[in-house]
Amino acid sequence: MKKYVYALVATSLFIAGCSKDDSSDYVPLGAEAGEEFSGGVATVSNATEEAFGFAYNGLSASESTDFGVGNSFFRQSWVSAPSSTTARDGLGPFYNAVACASCHFKDGRGRPPLYDGELGRGLLLRLSIPGMDPHGGPLADPTYGGQLQDNAILGPIIKGQIGITYKTITETFDDGTSVELKKPIYTINNLGYGSLASGPMISPRVGNQIIGLGLLEAVPDAAILGFADEFDNDGDGISGRPNYVYDIESNSQKLGRFGWKANQPNVKQQVAAAFSNDMGITSYMFPNENCPPGVDCGSIPNGGTPEIADLAFDRVVLYSRVLAVPIRRNHNDQDVLNGKKLFNDMQCVACHKPKMQTGDSYFISGYQNQTIRPYTDLLLHDMGENLADNATDFLASGSEWRTPPLWGIGLVQTVNKHTNFLHDGRARNLMEAILWHGGEAQAAKEKFKKLSAKEREDVIRFLNSL
Repeated sequence: MKKYVYALVATSLFIAGCSKDDSSDYVPLGAEAGEEFSGGVATVSNATEEAFGFAYNGLSASESTDFGVGNSFFRQSWVSAPSSTTARDGLGPFYNAVACASCHFKDGRGRPPLYDGELGRGLLLRLSIPGMDPHGGPLADPTYGGQLQDNAILGPIIKGQIGITYKTITETFDDGTSVELKKPIYTINNLGYGSLASGPMISPRVGNQIIGLGLLEAVPDAAILGFADEFDNDGDGISGRPNYVYDIESNSQKLGRFGWKANQPNVKQQVAAAFSNDMGITSYMFPNENCPPGVDCGSIPNGGTPEIADLAFDRVVLYSRVLAVPIRRNHNDQDVLNGKKLFNDMQCVACHKPKMQTGDSYFISGYQNQTIRPYTDLLLHDMGENLADNATDFLASGSEWRTPPLWGIGLVQTVNKHTNFLHDGRARNLMEAILWHGGEAQAAKEKFKKLSAKEREDVIRFLNSL
Protein backbone atom coordinates (compact mmCIF):
# COMPACT_ATOMS: atom_id res chain seq x y z
CA MET A 1 0.00 0.00 0.00
CA LYS A 2 1.26 3.46 -0.77
CA LYS A 3 2.21 5.99 1.82
CA TYR A 4 -0.10 8.97 1.98
CA VAL A 5 1.76 12.24 1.70
CA TYR A 6 -0.04 15.52 2.10
CA ALA A 7 1.05 19.09 1.95
CA LEU A 8 0.03 20.90 5.10
CA VAL A 9 -2.01 23.74 3.70
CA ALA A 10 -0.92 26.98 5.28
CA THR A 11 -1.95 30.40 4.13
CA SER A 12 1.00 31.86 2.31
CA LEU A 13 1.27 34.95 0.17
CA PHE A 14 3.97 35.41 -2.38
CA ILE A 15 4.28 38.89 -3.79
CA ALA A 16 5.95 39.12 -7.17
CA GLY A 17 8.47 41.84 -7.77
CA CYS A 18 6.86 44.85 -9.35
CA SER A 19 9.92 46.34 -10.99
CA LYS A 20 9.49 46.65 -14.74
CA ASP A 21 11.99 44.87 -16.95
CA ASP A 22 13.76 47.38 -19.20
CA SER A 23 12.79 45.35 -22.28
CA SER A 24 9.14 45.03 -21.26
CA ASP A 25 6.29 47.45 -20.87
CA TYR A 26 4.09 45.31 -18.62
CA VAL A 27 4.12 44.28 -14.99
CA PRO A 28 3.63 40.50 -14.56
CA LEU A 29 0.70 39.17 -12.59
CA GLY A 30 1.65 38.30 -9.05
CA ALA A 31 1.14 34.94 -7.40
CA GLU A 32 -2.11 34.59 -5.49
CA ALA A 33 -2.40 33.44 -1.92
CA GLY A 34 -2.74 29.66 -1.90
CA GLU A 35 -2.30 29.42 -5.66
CA GLU A 36 0.15 26.56 -5.30
CA PHE A 37 -2.50 24.29 -3.74
CA SER A 38 -4.11 23.27 -7.02
CA GLY A 39 -6.31 20.62 -5.43
CA GLY A 40 -7.27 22.63 -2.37
CA VAL A 41 -7.28 20.29 0.62
CA ALA A 42 -6.44 17.39 -1.72
CA THR A 43 -3.02 18.75 -2.69
CA VAL A 44 0.06 16.59 -2.21
CA SER A 45 3.55 17.98 -1.65
CA ASN A 46 5.42 15.67 -3.99
CA ALA A 47 7.16 16.17 -7.31
CA THR A 48 8.75 12.74 -7.78
CA GLU A 49 7.82 9.96 -10.20
CA GLU A 50 5.16 8.93 -7.65
CA ALA A 51 3.54 12.39 -7.71
CA PHE A 52 0.21 11.24 -9.18
CA GLY A 53 -0.26 8.28 -6.85
CA PHE A 54 -1.09 9.68 -3.42
CA ALA A 55 -4.43 9.69 -1.67
CA TYR A 56 -6.28 12.67 -0.28
CA ASN A 57 -5.14 12.84 3.33
CA GLY A 58 -8.63 13.17 4.83
CA LEU A 59 -9.73 9.58 4.25
CA SER A 60 -11.05 7.56 7.17
CA ALA A 61 -9.20 4.42 8.24
CA SER A 62 -11.61 2.19 6.33
CA GLU A 63 -11.43 4.42 3.25
CA SER A 64 -7.64 4.28 3.40
CA THR A 65 -7.85 0.50 3.38
CA ASP A 66 -10.24 0.62 0.44
CA PHE A 67 -7.85 2.98 -1.36
CA GLY A 68 -5.00 0.52 -0.91
CA VAL A 69 -7.03 -2.41 -2.23
CA GLY A 70 -8.31 -0.30 -5.13
CA ASN A 71 -4.71 0.64 -5.91
CA SER A 72 -3.81 -3.05 -6.05
CA PHE A 73 -6.64 -3.85 -8.47
CA PHE A 74 -5.67 -0.83 -10.55
CA ARG A 75 -2.02 -1.86 -10.85
CA GLN A 76 -2.09 -5.65 -11.04
CA SER A 77 -2.55 -7.55 -14.29
CA TRP A 78 -5.69 -9.51 -15.10
CA VAL A 79 -5.42 -12.99 -16.62
CA SER A 80 -7.73 -15.13 -18.71
CA ALA A 81 -10.03 -17.63 -17.03
CA PRO A 82 -9.91 -20.24 -15.65
CA SER A 83 -7.06 -19.40 -13.32
CA SER A 84 -5.91 -19.97 -9.77
CA THR A 85 -5.98 -16.16 -9.48
CA THR A 86 -9.77 -16.16 -9.28
CA ALA A 87 -10.08 -12.57 -8.05
CA ARG A 88 -8.30 -11.29 -11.18
CA ASP A 89 -9.31 -13.63 -13.98
CA GLY A 90 -11.70 -13.03 -16.83
CA LEU A 91 -9.50 -10.90 -19.08
CA GLY A 92 -10.91 -10.47 -22.57
CA PRO A 93 -11.72 -12.35 -24.69
CA PHE A 94 -10.73 -9.12 -26.49
CA TYR A 95 -8.72 -6.38 -24.80
CA ASN A 96 -6.31 -3.48 -25.22
CA ALA A 97 -4.50 -3.77 -21.90
CA VAL A 98 -4.11 -6.24 -19.05
CA ALA A 99 -4.29 -3.63 -16.26
CA CYS A 100 -5.59 -0.13 -15.67
CA ALA A 101 -1.98 0.89 -15.07
CA SER A 102 -1.00 -0.29 -18.56
CA CYS A 103 -2.66 2.84 -19.96
CA HIS A 104 -2.32 5.03 -16.85
CA PHE A 105 1.18 4.09 -15.70
CA LYS A 106 1.75 5.46 -12.21
CA ASP A 107 -1.71 7.07 -12.56
CA GLY A 108 -0.39 9.18 -15.39
CA ARG A 109 -0.67 9.55 -19.16
CA GLY A 110 -0.44 7.01 -21.96
CA ARG A 111 1.26 7.64 -25.28
CA PRO A 112 1.24 6.38 -28.87
CA PRO A 113 3.46 3.41 -29.74
CA LEU A 114 7.08 4.14 -30.52
CA TYR A 115 7.23 1.33 -33.07
CA ASP A 116 4.88 -1.04 -34.90
CA GLY A 117 3.63 -3.75 -32.60
CA GLU A 118 4.31 -2.01 -29.28
CA LEU A 119 1.31 -2.76 -27.06
CA GLY A 120 -0.24 -1.57 -23.85
CA ARG A 121 1.03 2.02 -23.74
CA GLY A 122 -2.33 3.73 -23.65
CA LEU A 123 -3.50 4.41 -27.21
CA LEU A 124 -6.76 2.91 -28.47
CA LEU A 125 -9.18 3.50 -31.32
CA ARG A 126 -12.89 4.15 -30.82
CA LEU A 127 -15.07 2.95 -33.70
CA SER A 128 -18.42 4.29 -34.85
CA ILE A 129 -20.57 4.66 -37.94
CA PRO A 130 -23.04 7.42 -38.90
CA GLY A 131 -26.07 7.52 -36.63
CA MET A 132 -26.79 7.31 -32.91
CA ASP A 133 -27.50 4.47 -30.53
CA PRO A 134 -30.78 4.38 -28.55
CA HIS A 135 -29.30 6.62 -25.85
CA GLY A 136 -27.96 9.27 -28.22
CA GLY A 137 -24.39 8.02 -28.14
CA PRO A 138 -22.12 6.87 -30.97
CA LEU A 139 -23.42 4.01 -33.10
CA ALA A 140 -20.91 1.18 -32.84
CA ASP A 141 -19.61 -0.80 -35.79
CA PRO A 142 -21.95 -3.80 -36.07
CA THR A 143 -19.07 -6.29 -36.20
CA TYR A 144 -16.21 -4.77 -34.25
CA GLY A 145 -18.17 -2.80 -31.68
CA GLY A 146 -17.38 0.64 -30.33
CA GLN A 147 -13.66 0.06 -29.79
CA LEU A 148 -10.88 -1.85 -31.51
CA GLN A 149 -9.39 -4.26 -29.01
CA ASP A 150 -6.06 -5.18 -30.61
CA ASN A 151 -5.36 -8.16 -28.33
CA ALA A 152 -7.18 -11.41 -27.66
CA ILE A 153 -6.77 -14.31 -25.27
CA LEU A 154 -5.75 -17.73 -26.60
CA GLY A 155 -8.43 -18.95 -28.99
CA PRO A 156 -10.24 -16.02 -30.68
CA ILE A 157 -8.68 -14.23 -33.63
CA ILE A 158 -7.49 -10.71 -32.84
CA LYS A 159 -9.87 -8.07 -34.20
CA GLY A 160 -7.13 -6.08 -35.91
CA GLN A 161 -3.96 -4.06 -35.47
CA ILE A 162 -3.45 -0.31 -35.29
CA GLY A 163 -1.36 1.25 -38.05
CA ILE A 164 -0.02 4.80 -37.87
CA THR A 165 1.73 6.88 -40.50
CA TYR A 166 2.60 10.55 -40.17
CA LYS A 167 2.23 13.66 -42.32
CA THR A 168 4.46 16.64 -41.63
CA ILE A 169 2.90 20.05 -41.01
CA THR A 170 5.16 23.08 -40.55
CA GLU A 171 4.30 26.00 -38.27
CA THR A 172 6.45 29.14 -38.37
CA PHE A 173 6.73 31.74 -35.62
CA ASP A 174 6.84 35.42 -36.48
CA ASP A 175 10.56 35.48 -35.63
CA GLY A 176 11.21 32.90 -38.37
CA THR A 177 11.62 29.86 -36.13
CA SER A 178 9.82 26.84 -37.57
CA VAL A 179 8.48 23.70 -35.94
CA GLU A 180 7.58 20.48 -37.74
CA LEU A 181 4.43 18.80 -36.41
CA LYS A 182 3.63 15.17 -37.12
CA LYS A 183 -0.02 14.54 -37.97
CA PRO A 184 -0.93 10.87 -37.43
CA ILE A 185 -3.01 8.98 -39.97
CA TYR A 186 -4.63 5.84 -38.56
CA THR A 187 -5.46 2.57 -40.26
CA ILE A 188 -6.68 -0.77 -38.99
CA ASN A 189 -4.74 -3.66 -40.45
CA ASN A 190 -5.28 -7.42 -40.53
CA LEU A 191 -8.96 -7.26 -39.70
CA GLY A 192 -10.00 -10.59 -38.23
CA TYR A 193 -13.75 -10.58 -38.88
CA GLY A 194 -14.24 -8.99 -42.28
CA SER A 195 -14.54 -5.37 -43.33
CA LEU A 196 -15.67 -2.50 -41.19
CA ALA A 197 -19.13 -1.13 -41.95
CA SER A 198 -19.37 1.64 -44.52
CA GLY A 199 -18.53 5.13 -43.35
CA PRO A 200 -16.34 4.11 -40.42
CA MET A 201 -15.19 6.83 -38.02
CA ILE A 202 -11.99 6.17 -36.12
CA SER A 203 -11.27 8.20 -33.01
CA PRO A 204 -7.87 7.76 -31.34
CA ARG A 205 -7.62 8.28 -27.57
CA VAL A 206 -4.76 8.01 -25.07
CA GLY A 207 -5.20 7.40 -21.37
CA ASN A 208 -4.98 10.61 -19.36
CA GLN A 209 -3.62 11.12 -15.87
CA ILE A 210 -6.31 10.47 -13.29
CA ILE A 211 -5.46 12.91 -10.53
CA GLY A 212 -8.22 15.09 -9.08
CA LEU A 213 -11.16 13.27 -10.64
CA GLY A 214 -13.24 13.38 -7.47
CA LEU A 215 -12.65 17.11 -7.17
CA LEU A 216 -13.94 17.65 -10.71
CA GLU A 217 -16.91 15.44 -9.91
CA ALA A 218 -17.61 17.64 -6.87
CA VAL A 219 -18.01 20.80 -8.98
CA PRO A 220 -21.75 21.58 -9.33
CA ASP A 221 -23.32 21.41 -12.78
CA ALA A 222 -24.32 25.06 -12.42
CA ALA A 223 -20.69 26.13 -12.08
CA ILE A 224 -19.71 24.34 -15.29
CA LEU A 225 -22.75 25.62 -17.17
CA GLY A 226 -21.84 29.12 -16.00
CA PHE A 227 -18.74 28.91 -18.20
CA ALA A 228 -20.75 27.97 -21.30
CA ASP A 229 -21.35 30.44 -24.12
CA GLU A 230 -22.61 28.20 -26.89
CA PHE A 231 -23.58 31.02 -29.24
CA ASP A 232 -20.63 33.28 -28.34
CA ASN A 233 -22.85 35.99 -26.96
CA ASP A 234 -19.85 37.88 -25.61
CA GLY A 235 -18.17 37.93 -29.03
CA ASP A 236 -14.79 36.63 -27.88
CA GLY A 237 -14.74 33.77 -30.40
CA ILE A 238 -15.01 31.13 -27.67
CA SER A 239 -18.25 29.15 -27.52
CA GLY A 240 -17.82 26.32 -25.05
CA ARG A 241 -20.85 24.12 -24.64
CA PRO A 242 -21.80 21.17 -22.44
CA ASN A 243 -22.14 17.57 -23.54
CA TYR A 244 -25.13 15.65 -22.22
CA VAL A 245 -24.61 11.90 -22.06
CA TYR A 246 -26.33 8.72 -20.95
CA ASP A 247 -26.07 7.88 -17.26
CA ILE A 248 -26.59 4.14 -16.77
CA GLU A 249 -27.61 4.10 -13.11
CA SER A 250 -30.25 6.84 -13.40
CA ASN A 251 -31.29 5.85 -16.96
CA SER A 252 -31.23 9.53 -17.94
CA GLN A 253 -29.15 12.19 -19.66
CA LYS A 254 -26.60 13.92 -17.43
CA LEU A 255 -23.92 16.53 -17.90
CA GLY A 256 -20.78 14.91 -19.29
CA ARG A 257 -17.51 15.86 -17.66
CA PHE A 258 -15.01 12.98 -18.09
CA GLY A 259 -13.28 11.58 -21.14
CA TRP A 260 -11.74 13.39 -24.10
CA LYS A 261 -15.19 14.36 -25.39
CA ALA A 262 -16.87 14.65 -21.99
CA ASN A 263 -18.75 11.46 -22.80
CA GLN A 264 -18.99 10.10 -19.26
CA PRO A 265 -21.12 11.65 -16.49
CA ASN A 266 -19.21 10.44 -13.45
CA VAL A 267 -16.12 8.62 -12.26
CA LYS A 268 -17.94 5.33 -11.61
CA GLN A 269 -19.21 4.99 -15.17
CA GLN A 270 -15.83 6.06 -16.55
CA VAL A 271 -14.13 3.28 -14.58
CA ALA A 272 -16.74 0.67 -15.51
CA ALA A 273 -16.50 1.54 -19.22
CA ALA A 274 -12.71 1.23 -19.09
CA PHE A 275 -12.92 -2.19 -17.45
CA SER A 276 -15.37 -3.32 -20.13
CA ASN A 277 -13.87 -1.78 -23.26
CA ASP A 278 -10.16 -1.80 -22.47
CA MET A 279 -9.80 -5.12 -20.63
CA GLY A 280 -12.98 -7.05 -21.33
CA ILE A 281 -13.80 -7.21 -17.61
CA THR A 282 -17.52 -7.26 -16.80
CA SER A 283 -18.94 -5.41 -13.81
CA TYR A 284 -22.38 -4.79 -12.34
CA MET A 285 -22.58 -1.68 -14.54
CA PHE A 286 -21.43 -3.39 -17.77
CA PRO A 287 -22.35 -7.07 -17.35
CA ASN A 288 -22.00 -8.18 -21.00
CA GLU A 289 -18.86 -9.24 -22.84
CA ASN A 290 -17.76 -7.31 -25.93
CA CYS A 291 -18.03 -9.99 -28.57
CA PRO A 292 -18.11 -9.76 -32.41
CA PRO A 293 -20.80 -11.69 -34.27
CA GLY A 294 -19.56 -15.13 -35.24
CA VAL A 295 -17.53 -15.57 -32.07
CA ASP A 296 -19.17 -17.78 -29.47
CA CYS A 297 -18.07 -15.88 -26.37
CA GLY A 298 -20.45 -18.03 -24.36
CA SER A 299 -18.13 -20.98 -24.85
CA ILE A 300 -15.11 -19.06 -23.59
CA PRO A 301 -14.57 -19.38 -19.82
CA ASN A 302 -15.20 -16.17 -17.91
CA GLY A 303 -14.06 -15.01 -14.53
CA GLY A 304 -17.48 -14.99 -12.90
CA THR A 305 -20.63 -12.94 -13.20
CA PRO A 306 -19.51 -10.21 -12.99
CA GLU A 307 -15.78 -10.71 -13.43
CA ILE A 308 -14.80 -7.97 -11.01
CA ALA A 309 -16.64 -8.36 -7.72
CA ASP A 310 -18.82 -5.45 -6.67
CA LEU A 311 -16.70 -4.55 -3.63
CA ALA A 312 -13.47 -4.64 -5.61
CA PHE A 313 -15.00 -2.49 -8.34
CA ASP A 314 -16.23 0.10 -5.83
CA ARG A 315 -12.75 0.23 -4.31
CA VAL A 316 -11.21 0.99 -7.71
CA VAL A 317 -13.79 3.76 -8.12
CA LEU A 318 -12.85 5.23 -4.72
CA TYR A 319 -9.18 4.98 -5.65
CA SER A 320 -9.86 6.88 -8.87
CA ARG A 321 -11.82 9.57 -7.05
CA VAL A 322 -9.39 10.42 -4.27
CA LEU A 323 -6.00 10.65 -5.98
CA ALA A 324 -4.55 13.98 -4.87
CA VAL A 325 -3.18 16.76 -7.08
CA PRO A 326 0.53 17.67 -6.91
CA ILE A 327 1.45 21.04 -5.47
CA ARG A 328 2.71 23.61 -7.96
CA ARG A 329 6.42 24.24 -8.26
CA ASN A 330 8.08 27.64 -8.78
CA HIS A 331 4.71 29.34 -8.89
CA ASN A 332 6.21 32.65 -7.74
CA ASP A 333 9.26 32.54 -10.04
CA GLN A 334 9.49 35.67 -12.17
CA ASP A 335 9.65 33.81 -15.50
CA VAL A 336 6.69 31.67 -14.47
CA LEU A 337 4.74 34.81 -13.58
CA ASN A 338 5.65 36.29 -16.97
CA GLY A 339 4.29 33.14 -18.61
CA LYS A 340 1.15 33.29 -16.48
CA LYS A 341 0.44 36.84 -17.64
CA LEU A 342 1.01 35.88 -21.28
CA PHE A 343 -1.28 32.86 -20.85
CA ASN A 344 -3.95 35.26 -19.61
CA ASP A 345 -3.26 37.89 -22.26
CA MET A 346 -3.57 35.34 -25.07
CA GLN A 347 -6.99 34.39 -23.64
CA CYS A 348 -5.99 30.77 -23.07
CA VAL A 349 -7.95 31.15 -19.83
CA ALA A 350 -11.18 31.48 -21.83
CA CYS A 351 -11.19 27.66 -22.00
CA HIS A 352 -8.56 26.69 -19.44
CA LYS A 353 -10.35 28.34 -16.53
CA PRO A 354 -7.78 28.83 -13.77
CA LYS A 355 -10.04 27.99 -10.84
CA MET A 356 -13.47 26.85 -9.77
CA GLN A 357 -15.32 25.98 -6.60
CA THR A 358 -16.59 22.58 -5.52
CA GLY A 359 -20.10 22.32 -4.12
CA ASP A 360 -21.40 21.72 -0.62
CA SER A 361 -23.03 18.31 -1.12
CA TYR A 362 -20.34 15.95 -2.42
CA PHE A 363 -20.25 12.69 -0.49
CA ILE A 364 -16.56 13.12 0.39
CA SER A 365 -17.09 15.88 2.92
CA GLY A 366 -13.51 17.13 2.75
CA TYR A 367 -13.99 17.89 -0.94
CA GLN A 368 -16.85 20.26 -0.25
CA ASN A 369 -16.44 24.03 -0.74
CA GLN A 370 -12.89 23.83 -2.05
CA THR A 371 -11.21 26.29 -4.39
CA ILE A 372 -9.42 24.17 -6.97
CA ARG A 373 -7.25 25.18 -9.91
CA PRO A 374 -7.58 22.56 -12.66
CA TYR A 375 -7.31 24.95 -15.65
CA THR A 376 -10.35 23.58 -17.48
CA ASP A 377 -14.00 24.46 -18.01
CA LEU A 378 -15.00 20.81 -18.70
CA LEU A 379 -16.85 22.03 -21.80
CA LEU A 380 -16.66 21.10 -25.48
CA HIS A 381 -14.80 23.39 -27.87
CA ASP A 382 -14.28 23.23 -31.61
CA MET A 383 -10.53 22.73 -32.02
CA GLY A 384 -10.40 22.94 -35.80
CA GLU A 385 -9.83 20.64 -38.74
CA ASN A 386 -6.32 19.47 -37.88
CA LEU A 387 -7.41 17.98 -34.55
CA ALA A 388 -10.76 16.67 -35.81
CA ASP A 389 -11.44 12.94 -35.70
CA ASN A 390 -14.80 13.44 -37.48
CA ALA A 391 -16.48 11.14 -34.94
CA THR A 392 -19.48 12.37 -33.00
CA ASP A 393 -19.94 11.46 -29.34
CA PHE A 394 -23.38 12.33 -27.95
CA LEU A 395 -23.55 16.11 -28.59
CA ALA A 396 -19.84 16.45 -29.37
CA SER A 397 -19.11 17.00 -33.04
CA GLY A 398 -16.20 15.52 -34.93
CA SER A 399 -14.05 18.58 -34.22
CA GLU A 400 -15.03 19.21 -30.59
CA TRP A 401 -13.04 18.15 -27.56
CA ARG A 402 -13.40 18.74 -23.85
CA THR A 403 -10.88 21.20 -22.42
CA PRO A 404 -8.41 18.92 -20.62
CA PRO A 405 -7.33 19.89 -17.09
CA LEU A 406 -3.75 21.16 -16.96
CA TRP A 407 -2.96 20.46 -13.31
CA GLY A 408 0.01 18.13 -13.04
CA ILE A 409 0.98 18.61 -16.68
CA GLY A 410 4.50 19.71 -15.76
CA LEU A 411 5.18 16.39 -14.01
CA VAL A 412 4.27 14.07 -16.89
CA GLN A 413 7.91 13.89 -17.94
CA THR A 414 8.94 12.96 -14.40
CA VAL A 415 6.20 10.39 -13.88
CA ASN A 416 5.75 8.90 -17.34
CA LYS A 417 9.11 9.61 -19.01
CA HIS A 418 7.54 11.26 -22.04
CA THR A 419 5.96 14.56 -23.06
CA ASN A 420 3.25 13.40 -25.44
CA PHE A 421 0.09 15.51 -25.23
CA LEU A 422 -3.34 16.00 -26.80
CA HIS A 423 -6.03 13.36 -27.26
CA ASP A 424 -3.82 10.96 -29.21
CA GLY A 425 -0.39 12.00 -27.95
CA ARG A 426 0.61 13.54 -31.30
CA ALA A 427 2.20 16.60 -29.67
CA ARG A 428 5.70 15.67 -28.58
CA ASN A 429 5.97 18.55 -26.14
CA LEU A 430 3.95 21.46 -24.81
CA MET A 431 5.11 23.81 -27.56
CA GLU A 432 3.71 21.45 -30.18
CA ALA A 433 0.50 21.03 -28.21
CA ILE A 434 -0.13 24.78 -28.41
CA LEU A 435 0.65 24.84 -32.14
CA TRP A 436 -1.92 22.11 -32.81
CA HIS A 437 -4.69 24.36 -31.46
CA GLY A 438 -7.16 25.62 -34.04
CA GLY A 439 -10.83 26.48 -34.32
CA GLU A 440 -11.87 28.48 -31.28
CA ALA A 441 -8.22 28.50 -30.13
CA GLN A 442 -6.80 29.75 -33.44
CA ALA A 443 -6.59 33.36 -32.27
CA ALA A 444 -4.73 32.34 -29.12
CA LYS A 445 -2.30 30.27 -31.17
CA GLU A 446 -1.62 33.18 -33.52
CA LYS A 447 -0.84 35.40 -30.53
CA PHE A 448 1.54 32.73 -29.24
CA LYS A 449 3.31 32.65 -32.61
CA LYS A 450 3.93 36.41 -32.35
CA LEU A 451 5.77 36.08 -29.03
CA SER A 452 9.52 36.30 -28.74
CA ALA A 453 11.52 33.12 -28.03
CA LYS A 454 11.93 34.21 -24.39
CA GLU A 455 8.21 34.85 -24.01
CA ARG A 456 7.37 31.46 -25.51
CA GLU A 457 9.70 29.79 -23.06
CA ASP A 458 8.06 31.66 -20.19
CA VAL A 459 4.65 30.32 -21.22
CA ILE A 460 6.10 26.81 -21.22
CA ARG A 461 7.69 27.43 -17.82
CA PHE A 462 4.30 28.50 -16.51
CA LEU A 463 2.65 25.35 -17.86
CA ASN A 464 5.39 23.22 -16.38
CA SER A 465 4.74 24.80 -12.99
CA LEU A 466 1.16 23.49 -12.95
